[in-house]
Amino acid sequence: MRRLRARLLHVAAVLLAVSALTFAAVQVLPGDLAVTLAGEGATPGELAVLRAELGLDAPLPLRYARWLGEVARGDLGRSAHSGEAVAAAIGSRLPVSLELMLLAQLVALGTAIPLALYAAVHPGGGVDRVSTATAFAFVSIPGFALGVLLMYLFAVRLHWLPAGGFVPLSHDPLGNLRSLLLPALALGLTEAPLYLRTLRADTLATLRLPFIRAARARGLPERRVLLVHALRPSSLTLVTLLALNIGHLMAGAVIIETLFALPGVGRLLVDSIQHRDLVVVQGVVLAAAVTYVFANMAADLLYGVIDPRIRHGTRAA
Repeated sequence: MRRLRARLLHVAAVLLAVSALTFAAVQVLPGDLAVTLAGEGATPGELAVLRAELGLDAPLPLRYARWLGEVARGDLGRSAHSGEAVAAAIGSRLPVSLELMLLAQLVALGTAIPLALYAAVHPGGGVDRVSTATAFAFVSIPGFALGVLLMYLFAVRLHWLPAGGFVPLSHDPLGNLRSLLLPALALGLTEAPLYLRTLRADTLATLRLPFIRAARARGLPERRVLLVHALRPSSLTLVTLLALNIGHLMAGAVIIETLFALPGVGRLLVDSIQHRDLVVVQGVVLAAAVTYVFANMAADLLYGVIDPRIRHGTRAA
């Protein structure tokens, strides 16, 4: 319990720093909220009055304190372009982005874990060599380029999948999967090589440890030795990568959502930048940063589930 309280205090401090950096970064971006709201034809007097009403003429620390208080109440402001509440805009688009990132992670893990385990059991074999070469090939291909190739092959040439658009899960589960399959492949296949090579190396090292030899000596089936005894301790680095890659996935989702015309948070960010809607940009950046912080906190807690020695603060002898 004490360890959890310490982590929560640490997360609170990180979130405060993240909010300050987010607010400061948006303040230095080009653009004026008063000009956006009043229009290019507004007089200096009208702009001065509007800035006073919005509190834009207050000192920066005071503006940050006011904004932080509003954020704590769940108020991220309103879009200068559409008038929509930023929290509502993010909330309506967040399920699309979360589903895309979840499917991308499933694609990456579903590809990487079986290949990594097989390659670790048969190092230097055909599967190991082919997976290594393929991994290097996919690492060198940007996600958007892979997306274009997948779109051309499966949508334009074969007509198997749609080239863009989104079908809500509640309307048509199969149509929803079809609309997200190509974007998830484009995003997930670029993440799989790192997972594959990391898990292969860790599993290969684990299989050489004495407790694995002892498990084999007891006559346990090789599949049980691999999946129960070797995979668990070998997955700590993979869990770290999964948490760290949340930021990479969110960045990739911005491009993929735009490429495949998905109404997610990434597409909202791109549209807001084009309209110089700084209030929305600020809200999206803050939401992404908070998501990243909590994802890493979850990974930190998961270490104790995978290896109880971490939870109890002990080490292997």
